[in-house]
Amino acid sequence: MPLFGNSFSPKKTPPRKWASLSNLHLLDRSTREVELGLEYGTPTMNLAGQSLKFENGHWVSDSGSFLGDRRELQRLRKRNQQLEEENNLLRLKVDILLDMLSETTAESHLMEKELEELKQHSQRKK
Repeated sequence: MPLFGNSFSPKKTPPRKWASLSNLHLLDRSTREVELGLEYGTPTMNLAGQSLKFENGHWVSDSGSFLGDRRELQRLRKRNQQLEEENNLLRLKVDILLDMLSETTAESHLMEKELEELKQHSQRKK
């Protein structure tokens, strides 16, 4: 028998019947859009004076200045292609240099091994 008794014994709370008292989850999508105004339209943003909107998974210029954008885009694509070609050439050069280094290292190890064998052979003759 405890000295002070078991005065703290919390009761379990009863489980809830519904997670929400709102009946909005019972409405279909079109009714919810009409009732709650869930139709927002296409997302738009303004960056550096250029207005863009999101359509079909891509950001599209909202303004009518497509010629400047196309020229800039074409110039950037050309520069990107040049950089990719340069990157590929540099990777090839690095691969060739690594092959040359590994070949030279292997030859150096073979020469060191032959030198050690010659030293041991010359010491045996003496």
